[in-house]
Amino acid sequence: MKAAVVWWDLKDTGHSAESLRDFLRDEAIDRFAGIDGLRLKFWISDPETERWGAVLLWESAEAAAAPLPARAVEIIGRPPVHATLFDVEAVVEGRHSDPDLSAQGLARSAGAP
Repeated sequence: MKAAVVWWDLKDTGHSAESLRDFLRDEAIDRFAGIDGLRLKFWISDPETERWGAVLLWESAEAAAAPLPARAVEIIGRPPVHATLFDVEAVVEGRHSDPDLSAQGLARSAGAP
């Protein structure tokens, strides 16, 4: 299993975490739901430092090496400033009350239809 951490510095791009929420809601979430070998992807942001990115959990190194949609690069206008692939040492899912993670996050709740 592999994990990737990727983020963009949004300074001087004309974009913010908030402005990218429509892209997530309208395109990216559904597109990544169909990626073979992707176990989990969650998008992250830090508005104070103008960073935006994602953490991806892959079934295998082969799945993690497959080409991904480059639409975020197209929209933001440049590639991420940081992209690192890690080995996964262990995975655990704790106790929780909401079994459906796909409905969570600011892109899903803030102004979502």
